[in-house]
Parts: sequence; C-alpha cells; structure tokens
Amino acid sequence: MFALVESGSITKMLSGNRGITIDGIQHPRAIYTLWTEAERNAIGIYEVTIDQSKKKDEKWYINTNITYAFSGGKVTGSYGDATAKAHADANFTAQDEIDGLGTEGELKSRGLKYRLIQDVKSEAANELAKTDWYVVRKTEEDTAIPSAITTHRRAVRSKQAAMETSITNASDTPALETLYTYVNTADEGDPVVMERPIGEIPTLD
Repeated sequence: MFALVESGSITKMLSGNRGITIDGIQHPRAIYTLWTEAERNAIGIYEVTIDQSKKKDEKWYINTNITYAFSGGKVTGSYGDATAKAHADANFTAQDEIDGLGTEGELKSRGLKYRLIQDVKSEAANELAKTDWYVVRKTEEDTAIPSAITTHRRAVRSKQAAMETSITNASDTPALETLYTYVNTADEGDPVVMERPIGEIPTLD
C-alpha cells in the first residue's frame, strides 16, 4: 500500500494497482514496482509501513481502524488500543428501543463466552455423532453397546462440562486466552507435548 503526500499531508491512499496522474503527468502503475523508493518519494508517493504493536488477536479483541500519518519522511499506519470483546450477552436498552434498533430487554448480541461454549458443544456433538449408531442399534434391536463406547461417550460429556465450566469461570480476557494457549507440558528432555489448559474433547483412537 502507498500514500500520496502533498504539502506534508496524506491526500490519498493508493493500492499500487493502477497508474496515477500527478501535476498533470500520467505515471504508469509500474512506478510502484520498478521505481526506487527515492524516485517515488520525489513525486510524493510513499510506501506505507503498518505498526502492528497494538493489534491484538481478533478472536478475543476488537481492533480499531488503522490511522495513517506522515512524519519524518515516512507514512505509518497505526492501530489504536484494542477493546476486549464483551464476555456476556447484551440486550437492547431503552434508548435502543427509542432509536428503533430493537425491543428493550430482548437479545441484542451474544457474548464471547456464549460463542466459545457453543464451539465446545459443537465439538462434543460431532464426536458423539460418530457413535450414535450404537445407541440407535441398542434402541431398535436391543444389541448391547460395547463398554468402551459407553466409557468414551461418558468421557466426552464429562470433558464438555469441564470445558464449559472453565470458560464460564474465566475472570477476564487474558484468563480466556490462557485457557486456549498451547504450551509444552513435557518434562525437560522428553519429546515436546503441546497442550492447552482447557484441554480437548476426547476422540476415539
């Protein structure tokens, strides 16, 4: 990405996919690839550097739009402070209803914890679906379900419940991030074992 700088101010953002006319002179798009940086700067075109130091994982945070500034002969795009996604569901307020956005008290948006718990429920349901046919066969033909299958299905439900509890009990966004961050749990010198505190839904071997 590039920016056109005129009289010390950014006047246009450029993708670099097409030519541009500056001071009545038509420049082909090749200037973005074939010209040197100094040659582009001489006509007011600067490559944009993005400062991502404040950008955070969008699974957990809402990042700001990028703002662009020209300083010291450089154009920099920067993020502002990210905002942690709301953990709890939000309902429409009285003011929302006045503004015609929705009915006060009704669900406006789902919180992050709800979405994470739904992901866990979906993972567990997908795993249980692999062995549902044993349950159907038991119901229809009274054929015993192998003990290993029964044990596995109980383990899936137990782990699901534990994972949901961990999500519910997380005190803040960093705590949620920690639950999902893989770390090496092997003893020193042993092969690497990457695990996350929240664990995983068990699967059949």
